[in-house]
Amino acid sequence: MVRTISRVLAGRARSASCQDDTWAGSNGTARPTPGGIIAAVRVAVLLLACFALALVPNHLGAAPAAPGFSVKIFDSNATLDSRDLIGKSVLVVRFQASYCKPCGREATAFSRLVDRYHSRGVEFIAFHVQDTVADTRRFIRSHRVTYPVALDPKLIIGNRFGFRGTPYTVVVDRKGEMVAQIHGVSALNRLPKILDELVREPRPS
Repeated sequence: MVRTISRVLAGRARSASCQDDTWAGSNGTARPTPGGIIAAVRVAVLLLACFALALVPNHLGAAPAAPGFSVKIFDSNATLDSRDLIGKSVLVVRFQASYCKPCGREATAFSRLVDRYHSRGVEFIAFHVQDTVADTRRFIRSHRVTYPVALDPKLIIGNRFGFRGTPYTVVVDRKGEMVAQIHGVSALNRLPKILDELVREPRPS
């Protein structure tokens, strides 16, 4: 008998704990208690937080690997193989052209950026896309370009890097990952902060 009463009481306790946190109004309809409202608000806040996090870009994930390339430097017998720089240097890949007016306007400032960071372990190369040998040489001379230049007349390399127009600048870190892809003329303003952070990072083991 005692066991039966205990089972009945335990069943009632479980049933009470599983009931909705509501109370009946004067017309018999269920209305939420303050505790139920608080719980609902907490759930809504949690859902909003999850939605907001979903909209934030994932900067902690691995960046896409940069395509490897080996090219002959313009007007030189030297070659550059990007894979030789992995684990050693940060690489800035610039896509420009002699017919690109913003490229010409930015040429002097870009050269100063090269001078500023080359001694800090950053390598630079500019690909002249869909350009002629004569026009590329004229661009180099008129803007006194001192950084390595290579030709990409058919966009073979540019397309692999996601080229959509000049100027286009890609930053490859020491792990060989594309950590920045900058379309347009904002590169010169954004590069210093990006490069400062990368050169401070320890070299991968």
